[in-house]
Amino acid sequence: MFPRPIQERSRSRQLMYKVALPISLIIWLLPMIAIVATAGRSLSDLNRGNYWGMPSEWAFIENFAKVFGSSSIGTYLLNSVIITLPSIAGALFLSTLAGAGLALYKFRGRFLILALFIAGNFVPFQILMIPVRQLTLALCVYDTYWGVILFQIAFQTGFCTFFMRNFIAELPFELVEAARAEGVGEWQILVHIIVPLVRPALAALAVLQFTFIWNDFFWPLVVIRTSRLLTPPAGIAFFANADGGENWGVVMAAGVVVITPLLLMFLIARRHFIASLAQGATKG
Repeated sequence: MFPRPIQERSRSRQLMYKVALPISLIIWLLPMIAIVATAGRSLSDLNRGNYWGMPSEWAFIENFAKVFGSSSIGTYLLNSVIITLPSIAGALFLSTLAGAGLALYKFRGRFLILALFIAGNFVPFQILMIPVRQLTLALCVYDTYWGVILFQIAFQTGFCTFFMRNFIAELPFELVEAARAEGVGEWQILVHIIVPLVRPALAALAVLQFTFIWNDFFWPLVVIRTSRLLTPPAGIAFFANADGGENWGVVMAAGVVVITPLLLMFLIARRHFIASLAQGATKG
């Protein structure tokens, strides 16, 4: 059912694997390498078309100093923290409740409800732009943090519920039955039994949701009008346009600043993230 480990393959297959793996990694990391390389180039190098060669002079300090001195990158990062953390907390809370309900209780229509959660992920989010904007105006949350937070929670809960339902469904149901036999309430079962067992899944989801929400470019532009409330992806676009889009070294330096929290997030939660993948790989 599963592919054999590479150690059990023939020597020729192992050699192909050892050659193809680093080449694939380099190709996959090429955009990131380009961003970091451009962030250290001077404007004169870029004007001469020297994108991949050795720079005539390094401009890392100059470019990053301009990012922090001439842009509102600090405000953009703070805005993203204010939006991302409550959005993750809300999506994980609701998806854990919904996932546990769909996995632990047998009732008519539960598969239809799960199908609706899944179907929502296939809707092109661009077609929701006008309805979402109108809803934010009706709810008086347009051009506020809460406008983005509420709709990020709504959009991310479908995928998270699907993920959590499948993970909870694989847990030993005997633990829940034993707790119910001892008179433990449903809420206590969720808090003291289900949540500790699905902690790796919650950590993995938190990393994924942090990446999705932090990198979101579309919804802040739809819901937010004031530039000081923008998140980093939209803020960088605003900064690039304000700078004339000429000095791409500065713009790429801003990109490096924006992706640094994502790398830190993964490094902090990598143990739980890998544990979730390993636990999912051994199910069944």
